[in-house]
Amino acid sequence: MSFLNLPEGLAERIIQCNSTYTVRFGVRLRGRMYSFIGWRSVHSEHCEPVKGGIRYAFNADAEEVEALAALMTLKCSLVDVPFGGSKGALKIDPREWTPQELERITRRFTQELNKRGLIGPGINVPAPDIGTGEREMAWMVDEFRRANPTDVVNARACVTGKPLSKGGIAGRTEATGRGVQFAIQSFLRDPRTPGLDGRRDLKGASVVVQGFGNVGYYAAKFLSQEDGAHITVVAERDGYVSNPEGIPVEALKQHQIRSGSILGFEGAKSFAGDMSGIEQPCDVLVPAAMENAIHAVNAERIKAQLVVEAANGPVTFEADRILRSRGVTILPDLYVNAGGVIVSYFEWVKNLTHIPFGLMERRRRERRNQTIAAALERMTGKEFPAEMRDEFLEGGAEIDLVRSGLEDVMRSTWARIGDLLEVQPELGDYRTAAYVASIRQIADAYEAIGI
Repeated sequence: MSFLNLPEGLAERIIQCNSTYTVRFGVRLRGRMYSFIGWRSVHSEHCEPVKGGIRYAFNADAEEVEALAALMTLKCSLVDVPFGGSKGALKIDPREWTPQELERITRRFTQELNKRGLIGPGINVPAPDIGTGEREMAWMVDEFRRANPTDVVNARACVTGKPLSKGGIAGRTEATGRGVQFAIQSFLRDPRTPGLDGRRDLKGASVVVQGFGNVGYYAAKFLSQEDGAHITVVAERDGYVSNPEGIPVEALKQHQIRSGSILGFEGAKSFAGDMSGIEQPCDVLVPAAMENAIHAVNAERIKAQLVVEAANGPVTFEADRILRSRGVTILPDLYVNAGGVIVSYFEWVKNLTHIPFGLMERRRRERRNQTIAAALERMTGKEFPAEMRDEFLEGGAEIDLVRSGLEDVMRSTWARIGDLLEVQPELGDYRTAAYVASIRQIADAYEAIGI
């Protein structure tokens, strides 16, 4: 906090979680009663509603939930979306239960949250996290509507990350991985950064991705297919696969879906049980799995120029110090994986306005573009290039507008981090600059409301 010069006591107020609720409930399954424990932590209500995912994990605990809620507050502040931070968890291994059983458990959990005012469009808005997805969000919104029959108009906004048929938004599933791509692009385009040995694009760059779930898959897909990077290693909990010429990401994903593992893929060499995948030489390392993947023991063995934190907290405090002392650049999770909450904000706005993105503008843009194309053809005497015509005339589907909005937020947030580091070089690194920018905005919000 030495970089912020906050009024006495305000730093302590920002650090602390406002409240953490523990809920215990029973569900009758398989002919007996099973008891479950869950948490919902609200870190800061300087801006409401509060926002944050709900994870289903057998090793979840209250301390982890509080830490993740605090991270959500900082993340929302950094990217300037109007939410406070919250987080939730249910101590459960979802693989041990059938879909029908998980639905009953999820609905009971939603009832407990609703009774305590921990879910609602203007109060607390959950989203998917580890172990949850569109399916669980659909169950939650349906249960919330049942419990609140007088609030059905805006009920869909009680959670985000829903299926499209239940009020979701195009591009939400890919949002965090897409945000990773935009974060790297923003870093490389900025002439104030070192880039990759002076290079300002990813064409031909080698990328190692740890974690091949939703975030890792989409990040790898976009970086390879759109930016020309070579995904040389994909690491998972049971080992890693490697191909110096580049792994075909989509084919690997289909193999994983069929077999349940990335190992045994014909397009790469498999290293079963080997956890050293993230230590393989590369230009860019994208840890997109669990927390603390890079720690004091393996930090010296990391052979990347750029570490991009796609997961929450993948680099420990000690590892961060070691990597930076070796000249490795780190793009912090606070910024890199904010794509999910940014697009969640778009979904929340869509649910409250009851108007799909682009509905009022799409056809007008198409007619305008047709007029421009016709004018160019008349002025030049040549036909508009056929390979460009369809894309130019397209008025913009919802997913195009979502991607555009996400890119704009990621680029403007990077400019904010870079500008602050330029003005205050003593901050030293992008993580510190991101935290200072975020906390400063939270402090201003507290002071504005007289706290």
